[in-house]
Amino acid sequence: MRYLNPKGRWPSGNTRYYYRRAGQQIAMPDFPPDHPEFLRAYADAAARFDHRSSAGPRHGTGTIGAGIRAFLASDAFLSRAPSTREVWRRILEKIEADYSVGRMAELRPRHIRADLARLDPHPANNRLKVWRALGRFWVDAGLTETDPAEPVRPRLTPKSEGHAPWTRDDVAAFRARWPLETPQRLAFELIYWTGARRSDAVRLGPGMCDREGWLTYVQIKTGGKVAVPLTAPAPAYAEPDDHLSRTIAARPDRHMTWIVTAYGRPRSAKAFGSWFGDAARAAGIEGKTAHGLRKLRAAVMLENGATADQRMAWLGHESTSEAEHYSASADRRRIISGTESAHSPETSAHFAFKTQRNQ
Repeated sequence: MRYLNPKGRWPSGNTRYYYRRAGQQIAMPDFPPDHPEFLRAYADAAARFDHRSSAGPRHGTGTIGAGIRAFLASDAFLSRAPSTREVWRRILEKIEADYSVGRMAELRPRHIRADLARLDPHPANNRLKVWRALGRFWVDAGLTETDPAEPVRPRLTPKSEGHAPWTRDDVAAFRARWPLETPQRLAFELIYWTGARRSDAVRLGPGMCDREGWLTYVQIKTGGKVAVPLTAPAPAYAEPDDHLSRTIAARPDRHMTWIVTAYGRPRSAKAFGSWFGDAARAAGIEGKTAHGLRKLRAAVMLENGATADQRMAWLGHESTSEAEHYSASADRRRIISGTESAHSPETSAHFAFKTQRNQ
């Protein structure tokens, strides 16, 4: 548990702990750390501190507000991906604003169902995920005896395929609209080849390419490791070409990351989405995002015979079901009959920029 500092022992033999944070400390009771009384005192101490400063809201012991503040200071929350924490924090603060004075022990499934009934299905299910994480933490920490969110079922939602995948015609249209030397074209070729999410794509740069010519990075969303051949020979199933190497060579300037603003600064993931969407619409491509290129990359590799394990390693998928979902737009005729042109596994023309990778 965070912010706990041992200092000596109680006469009982238990370690004496203090909750220290922001220059202040609170003595913990004479119990082992896994004792319910100790955990309640820890949650109460955590509730006195805001997640960003010591001037945060203070809630009474046993309240939902105190339970939320304890959760925000716990590994159950802090171990989540940064993007998940950002979304969950907003939801938690809304729950805190609505129900902070309620008692954790008196919270029932019907109360959570009533809270979710005010929302549309998708936001309701997102909020339920947070309620469930809260409930599990409260039970594990000894703050409540039962999980009030566990019996609550998600709402039925209309089936959706998510982001629309790009087609090969879309690829040709984008390339026709944006010349090699433009930042829009570089962003497009980088995402089309690597299949990276935008949160990762904006961080990619020459420094992530090792001596063997492999681009390796850890995904922000999942923490999974990804390896993509850059200057290394590319497998045939990836349909290698020289578009990415030519766009990188055509850059007017060199920076730590490949995707930058007009001022040479790394582009944020949030700003990238609307910027790239504008570029796609300028090429006559409507209703498709950068994430749709990730789906096209998965489909291309499936059409050319890449195994599920190969697609998972390239795109950083965590399960075969996720790999199959992203490959769903693959052309079944291509899969059955094979591609019209054969690519050699030794093809590396797509990456003829070995001498430039450290620039």
